[in-house]
Amino acid sequence: MEFLEKILYIFEKHGIEFLKAAWITIELTCVSLIIATIIGLLFAFFKVSNLKILEKIADVYIFIIRGMPLIVQLMFLYYGISSIFVLSDFTAGALALGIHSGAYIAEIFRGAIQSIDRGQVEASRSLGMPYMLLMRRIILPQAFKRSIPSLCNQFIIGLKDSSLVAYIAVSELYNHALSAQAANYMPLETYFVVGIYYLILVLIFTLIFKRVERKLDVGKR
Repeated sequence: MEFLEKILYIFEKHGIEFLKAAWITIELTCVSLIIATIIGLLFAFFKVSNLKILEKIADVYIFIIRGMPLIVQLMFLYYGISSIFVLSDFTAGALALGIHSGAYIAEIFRGAIQSIDRGQVEASRSLGMPYMLLMRRIILPQAFKRSIPSLCNQFIIGLKDSSLVAYIAVSELYNHALSAQAANYMPLETYFVVGIYYLILVLIFTLIFKRVERKLDVGKR
């Protein structure tokens, strides 16, 4: 009973601040995933390019990003970006998270593009369709549709990974939990509450993505 009373106290005491922090978490996740999608699409094109140098550049980027812990990348990119440009903590954190997620999204797009039947490509090229027009009208719409389940999964991962920007002073959910538990001396209950907030956010986005999948009829090809 005492545990529940403490939980209710934390909701009452810090509820508004947690809601504001949750909104910052959503903004951070959305911005970083937009950056990651742009980066991922670019490097996916590099991976399927006939130019070996572009393919090698993409391989090196993906290998480095996927081979290092996210917290190490976050600190390295944050301090690296901040030493060159004067950016807010939020912007620098979003860029760092975007660069990280971009490597995984690049592989998602690369697999989706290469899954398209080669016959469609050959038929389009035989009609004289330029490569970029072929990609825009034939390949990318199908590839994007096929990649939606994996992209949704990566979005959820990005949402949870955003908690690490607490260590560069971005006032998102986990950062506020650190401050709250230091003030109320109830770490177990505080982290339980912030866990509930994350679960609610994940549930909301999961339902949204399932609706998008049904809307686009992703299961059919």
